[in-house]
Amino acid sequence: MAPRSHTQLRRELIDTCLAMNRLGINQGKAGNASVRVPEGLLITPSGLAYERMKPADIFTIDPEGRARGTGAPSSEWRFHFDIMKSREDANAVLHAHSPFCTALACLGMDIPAFHYMVAVAGGDSIRCAPYATFGTQALSDNALRALDGRRACLLANHGMICLAGGLDAALNLAVEVETLAQQYWRALQIGTPRILPPDEMQTVLEKFRTYGKR
Repeated sequence: MAPRSHTQLRRELIDTCLAMNRLGINQGKAGNASVRVPEGLLITPSGLAYERMKPADIFTIDPEGRARGTGAPSSEWRFHFDIMKSREDANAVLHAHSPFCTALACLGMDIPAFHYMVAVAGGDSIRCAPYATFGTQALSDNALRALDGRRACLLANHGMICLAGGLDAALNLAVEVETLAQQYWRALQIGTPRILPPDEMQTVLEKFRTYGKR
């Protein structure tokens, strides 16, 4: 299959952000998304409503962290850039202020192995990164540590991040993580959820390596 052009990828970025809002995992102008390209990465701009966004509004960030575009790139371009630089498996990164993930993040809570599907994010928990001001290197550093061995994390008093091999996979993962956050929040309203032991989660992680593959 021929590689997709920059114009196609720019449209896919916009479509992904519109889908985030439509699916209820993001609101308004919040959140951002990026996708890897040979020249670096493409990322959504700062402060522009997704409904008004056009392919020409998408920014390029080169391998040295220099932005090309009109206006300003997403204020969170640093963690998109650093994640892709440090993770070969991150061809797409999605950041959202999803309601239930953000609610847990405002309490500084991880999502533990209350459900086996927590393994979809790559481990036996979904960590919450410590708080740092948005758009800063400190926030990027905190996110990288929380994502070590994981494909998703929460950001304290902020939101969530997901990474994947493509935009569709990143969006699907974000929906799953937000669903898990909602389920965990609901379980906490009733009592203390039972946490699956590490050996069971390791079994699930092994099974996930071949899950859905033909």
